Amino acid sequence: MLVLVAPGQGAQTPGFLTPWLELPGAAERVAGWSDAIGLDLAHYGTKADADEIRDTAVAQPLLVAAGLLSAAALGPRTAFGAVAGHSVGEITAAAYAGVLSEDEALSFVRTRGLGMAEAAAVTETGMAAVLGGDQDVVVAHLERLGLTPANINGAGQIVAAGTAEQIAALEADKPEGSMKVVALKVAGAFHTHHMAPAVATLEKAAQALSPADPALKYVSNKDGQVVTSGADVVARLVGQVANPVRWDLCMETFAAEGVTGIIELAPGGTLQGLARRALKGVPNVALKTPDDLDKAAALVAEQSA
Repeated sequence: MLVLVAPGQGAQTPGFLTPWLELPGAAERVAGWSDAIGLDLAHYGTKADADEIRDTAVAQPLLVAAGLLSAAALGPRTAFGAVAGHSVGEITAAAYAGVLSEDEALSFVRTRGLGMAEAAAVTETGMAAVLGGDQDVVVAHLERLGLTPANINGAGQIVAAGTAEQIAALEADKPEGSMKVVALKVAGAFHTHHMAPAVATLEKAAQALSPADPALKYVSNKDGQVVTSGADVVARLVGQVANPVRWDLCMETFAAEGVTGIIELAPGGTLQGLARRALKGVPNVALKTPDDLDKAAALVAEQSA
């Protein structure tokens, strides 16, 4: 079973969209999405600096747009048996699975980004990755510091989220057995109670959606479960901004479902790294630029042979 995965916030880098806009029809599609959501995606994906694209309201639509462009370049959806996304990547996954139209996905993620940016502005918060250590020990340590284990990614990586003071305390006192703590370039404590106002915003936005049931297995990062109802997918998309991401459970589901290959949409690399450590021996390709499409096509061909 070939699995398609979509990365979350933090995967973006300055200029990463540039080569993707050179694909046939890509610039026109992005221009249409930009007009629809009132955000110049081409500008931010090609000319903006790191600080500009760190802005949650910019980063999230940009990531979904890039994911959809790279997904379209892969060819028929029938090559894949399952799809999943990390954090905002779940919106990309929902569009790929046919739960949302591309226009609905871009509109929804624009609302998500703005709502989460507004929630993040209330208190100075942030996130930091804890690398290494026993999961139970790390989680207990975070909770003692008042932090939330916002992303339990598996492969020895847990992302903590909380106030700036709590993150500083973690950097000064890392969990026993962990190798290091790395502050992340995100603008808030995502997937925690700090994002509760954004949940209310998304509940209203979801009322305008017309979700269809997924056309392939949709693995939810809430709990690693395969979700078969489009309405359930949307409900999870709404709630996940204030709930931890359990990517570790997603990878466990991939293994249980018999994963034989993984392709990560643009801007790929983060989820590929986790898969290499947690799903050893499973072939994988990360779409960083269109030059990687040939490797992805070769993997698809191997899987369908």
